[in-house]
This record gives sequence, C-alpha cells and structure tokens, in this order.
Amino acid sequence: MLDKDLFLHDLAVVAILKNEGPYLKEWLDYHLLAGVDHFYLYDNESPDNQAEVVKPYVEAGLVDYIPAPGKVIQHAVYNDAVKKFKFFNRYMAFIDGDEFIFPKSKLGGGIVEVVDEILSSNPNSAGLAIHWQCFGSNGQEKADYSRGVLERFTRRAPKNWNIILNAEKVRSQSNIHLKVITNPRRVDYISDPHFVYYFANHYSILENGTKLPLKNLPPSINLNVCVEKIAVNHYQTKSKEEFLNKMKRGYPDHPDHLVSWLNLEWFDIHDRNEEFDDGILKYRDERKKNYRPPDKSHANERLFSALAKNLSPTLLPDTPPQFYAGKMETFLTCRAVASYLKTKLTDDAPAKFFEEASLKAILKSLNAMTFADARLLIRELPNLLTLPYPVVKDLKNFSLQIIPQLMNVMRMNSMWKDYVELDYIQDLLRSDSFD
Repeated sequence: MLDKDLFLHDLAVVAILKNEGPYLKEWLDYHLLAGVDHFYLYDNESPDNQAEVVKPYVEAGLVDYIPAPGKVIQHAVYNDAVKKFKFFNRYMAFIDGDEFIFPKSKLGGGIVEVVDEILSSNPNSAGLAIHWQCFGSNGQEKADYSRGVLERFTRRAPKNWNIILNAEKVRSQSNIHLKVITNPRRVDYISDPHFVYYFANHYSILENGTKLPLKNLPPSINLNVCVEKIAVNHYQTKSKEEFLNKMKRGYPDHPDHLVSWLNLEWFDIHDRNEEFDDGILKYRDERKKNYRPPDKSHANERLFSALAKNLSPTLLPDTPPQFYAGKMETFLTCRAVASYLKTKLTDDAPAKFFEEASLKAILKSLNAMTFADARLLIRELPNLLTLPYPVVKDLKNFSLQIIPQLMNVMRMNSMWKDYVELDYIQDLLRSDSFD
C-alpha cells in the first residue's frame, strides 16, 4: 500500500452534475462529514444556481469545479478525472448527485476506513464495488426544498430488490447495480458509470471479497446484494414533482433518444417504499460530534516530507536492487507530486531535485515491474519524456525496449485495442518528438 502522505487527498469524489443546485450543499456537506476531502465536479451546462452553491467550497479548496458542456459526456469526464488527477488522490469514487455513500460497519467511522479494511484482504483488488439501496418518494407528490433529501426520503426497497424488464420499454435501476471507489492509478478506462476496467490482474471486489466481474453477468451488476458494511443510498425518484424535472434534464451518459424509458411508468415501478431506513441520518449525526474540516494548510510541507521519506533510500549508493521491486506506482506518484510542487513554490529547486530523483528511481524499478506497472508507465511517458533531465533519455531508450515485449503479450492475448495504442506510441518514440 502506498504512503498516504504522498497524496493531496485521501478520497475524492468525481461527479458530473446538472441542475443540482437545490441538493448540492447537503450532498457536499454529508460527504465531507463521511470522510471525503475533495471533489472534482463537472458542470454539464447547469442553468440553475449550482455554481453559486458550490462557490464557497471552491474558495475553501475543497472542490475543483470544471466546465463540461455537451451531451453524452459522463464517461468522458470520468476518464478525464482519472487522467489528470490519479496521482493526487489515493482513492476516487464515481457517483451521482442523488447518491450518498453510507459506511455502516464502523459506528461513526469514515468511508476510507471501511474501504481500507476490505481491500487490505486482497492485494490485487484495486477497487470496492458497492451496491445501491434505492429509496422511493415516501408518498410525496410535491417538492419540499426546505428540508434535505435525507430527511424527506426514509423509505426504500427491500435489500435484494431486483426487477427484470424489457430494456426498450423501461430500464431497471434496482439494488443489484454497483458503484465503485477505486485506486485510480490501476484504472485502464471507464465506459460505464457502474464499473471500472483495470490494468491486468487487478479488479474490484464486493464487501464480502467476491471478485468482479462474474461470468454470465454484466460487470455493472451483481445479484448478491451486499450492504452490511457499506452501501450507496440512491434517491432516484424523490417526489413526483422532482422526478418530472429530472425527466426534462436528461442523462449525461445516454443520447436523448435513448432515455425515452425515463417516464412516469418508470417512476411507478421504481417508487419503492416498503422499508423504513433512517440509518444514514443516525450516521450523519454521529459524525457531526467530532467533525473537523479537512486541513489543507500544511499540505506542501507534508508532501515534501513524504517525498523525502520515499525517495531517500534511492539516493544511497548501496540500496539493493530488490528495494525497487513493486514500487513503480510509488515513484510515478512521487514524480507527479514533485511536478505539482514546482508550480506552487517561488523557489522550485527542492521540487526539481525530487522530480529528478523520482525519474531516476523509476528507471531503477523498470527491471522488476509488473505488466500493470508497465501499462501505467506507458500512459505517463508523454509527461515524463518532455522533462529537462539527462535521465529522461535513458527512460526513452528503455521504453523502446519494453514496448515490443508488451505488444507481444497483447498480441498473444488478443488485446488488440491496447496493441494498436502501443504501436502508435512506439512510432512516436522512434520519431524526433522527444529528443
């Protein structure tokens, strides 16, 4: 497990939002209480007061608020967040504005505590897949914005609720669906808001340790609903008035003509209120007792200390080669952090020193890296090979040696998308672009 102090943030939430102004403050405040310490919020052309609501959180350094115009862009912004911010966040969660992550197994404990405990049991697990618990309207026809979502909607479907419908008529959003909290440095790509594709030999697990995906099931669902330790409370209908507003807004992951299923028939089927559940309110009240806002005042000092701690052994002449085994992710993170610190300081010499030290450590770890490490390194080459240090030339030459080996593995395993991607990168490296 990587040193926690190497990261700007322990847990960040990524979300694409549109017209969430009435709900956003409650959603942000709850997740801050639950242990989220940063948000990457992509604004999908919201005409309401969403930007005004989020402004104090932006000013406090808790939110990056990013314009995201256009249609069908949810997957694009998720991948954008991974690409840009993966080395600054130990974990990233991908959820919507009507979803609240609810850690249940530790009274008053935070989300990260639960995730750490579950993932620590499986060294190749790179993410925790969490089941929905879908809440209904509580019989409310009209919107009452004077109270929060968590207070207004306290009735939900039974734990194992699942419906099978004709996808062309009504698309089911029942409790078998999953959301993911993940190590973003192990993510290959995201093409589904409910599932993450990882580099080789990494995967998500359920809270009971089940490895995903299972055969003969879409990767975004799991029929064995597990919500004893952690759940995502999904307030998908709210009142009927709010649902009608949601219909007008559309969905950021589907073209308009593909969401015709979002209609009042959908509402009637999904408006489930059989079970009373106010557990998240009790959890929120418990967390309030000892809550302290994330302290970012000494972030740069903490990052420098972490760089020194993780890179000091690499500066010694007698450090054995085996020290570098399995540390590619650590050294790439160190490089990104050092580059970040260069932009924050008047005197950037210390950051440059650690940046170059990180590159030298990356070079020394090349002989003992895994296939997943190699994929991560290749993704970072455009950022590494333009840096002004002598070691960069050695990194380029070594990359040209390992890329054919990786391509051979991909060819033998019919990984043609990845094969073609590497073929283009190989041609680029052979050109004069990085000389």
